[in-house]
Amino acid sequence: MTSRCKPSGSVRARSGRGWSAADGATHQGSYDLSFLRCIPNMVVMAPADENECRQMLYTATTIDGPAAVRYPRGSGPGVPIEKDFTAVPIGKAQTRREGRSGLALLAFGPMLESALRLGERLDATVVNMRFVKPLDEALILEIAGRHNALVTIEENAVQGGAGSAVAEVLAAEAISVPLMQIGIPDRFIEHGSRGSCLAAAGLDHASLSASIEHWWSLQRHAPVRSVNRA
Repeated sequence: MTSRCKPSGSVRARSGRGWSAADGATHQGSYDLSFLRCIPNMVVMAPADENECRQMLYTATTIDGPAAVRYPRGSGPGVPIEKDFTAVPIGKAQTRREGRSGLALLAFGPMLESALRLGERLDATVVNMRFVKPLDEALILEIAGRHNALVTIEENAVQGGAGSAVAEVLAAEAISVPLMQIGIPDRFIEHGSRGSCLAAAGLDHASLSASIEHWWSLQRHAPVRSVNRA
């Protein structure tokens, strides 16, 4: 893969894992985003549903360079499929809900479904990030500048994953805003159904709701933090 990502190379990869719980603790694809985003020239896409997966697979064929589309094996949430193919703008996220509470949820891949449900409950802004690399840095900074707290949600290892990439963007611009990173914890999740493994990792909707609501309640009662820009 790395040799194909040199300037003269071109390769398209589709991951039917991330996150494929039934493949066992060592083969679930828990670390795809962490290692793919470290490879130079790589474009890494994380579709939220089956229609977006289809459009991103098409998008990969239009890219003059290496690209990866990461979507879990199995069925999607059942969204309508667009007949025509449309290339997704590279590195552009999509704001799906504008909230008024001061909380923003940045969702990567299939975690968008739970993020939208939680966004309605907490009146939070919800962003479908779509790309892990390149990130929509402009939107991240804009969201950080007008929200009191951010939460990244992904079904990848927290260490080095998409949330880490968001944290790097904020750190590089000296943006001080509370950030909660949610993903697969630093331990192996044993073989099971997708639902049972999501629950074991704390990524099922009930667990996400509980952890985010608790963390957000702490942020709302914390001293007001100023947002600093370099």
